[in-house]
Amino acid sequence: MAKCDQGYKCEICGEPVKNIIESALYLRYVLGEVQLHELFGAPERHLHCDHDLCRFIRHEKFVQPEEVELVDPADDQARVERVTRGYERLREVVGQGIPITDYPLK
Repeated sequence: MAKCDQGYKCEICGEPVKNIIESALYLRYVLGEVQLHELFGAPERHLHCDHDLCRFIRHEKFVQPEEVELVDPADDQARVERVTRGYERLREVVGQGIPITDYPLK
């Protein structure tokens, strides 16, 4: 995370976002929705707190919050596939030692 010593605080719940796998900001970066320079000043959220984003994730390692109304994949299959792939990419880059500029999906 950019603020390695402190981490970012989630603007929804106020708790620290401890790693990029639980970061909505970094997922949006991987998806190309946030630019690299925005990572250091944009508000952060846990993926579980960002219901508008997490409702598109379909992955066995991601447990949806109970209060999230999932989007029907039949209604928005492309977004479900893209956000899920972004989440998979986020999991892939952890501990790989690759430059942050290589995180985004191609």
